[in-house]
Amino acid sequence: MTNLADKAILSGVDNRPPMLEKDMYDSWKSRMELYMLNRQHGRIILESIESGLLLWPSIEENRVTRLKKYSELSPTEAVQADCDVKATNIILQGLPPEVYTLVSTHKVAKDLWKGESLHDYYLRFSLLLNDMNIYNMKLEQFQVNTKFLNTLPPEWSKFVTDVKLVRDLHTTNVDQLHAYLG
Repeated sequence: MTNLADKAILSGVDNRPPMLEKDMYDSWKSRMELYMLNRQHGRIILESIESGLLLWPSIEENRVTRLKKYSELSPTEAVQADCDVKATNIILQGLPPEVYTLVSTHKVAKDLWKGESLHDYYLRFSLLLNDMNIYNMKLEQFQVNTKFLNTLPPEWSKFVTDVKLVRDLHTTNVDQLHAYLG
């Protein structure tokens, strides 16, 4: 006769990814990397996070090109596709509920912001700061300014360097940075 303890799934480091805590991103990142490496196909899972998801191969059928179905993938491609799903799942499970609700509706965040103007970026960044304030996630002015500048699209890199040389990031606010860049 089996008892409940025999059937219980133990909760712990081995089967639950570490939860993100505010102001502790760096330690969470390193714990997540170790957690992923400890999974089956861990290196592939980690590479999915660092390099992006599998670009599904296409085939030509009756002179029409389409993406392969999962059942048509090679064994290696199928493992990669499975690891992509696992990687996404691990990241989402490690997010606190308030952060999860912000990102859960988007498939690929990068695609949402392609071709974004400086003003649109500024508005999105301001909304993010407001959301963080609502959840009592406080950042120093220097951290906010650095994050604003470092997450600008690559075409702004020459201006970012100029701003970092000319402006005092400890006393300047995001509104002033936006006005200076605009």
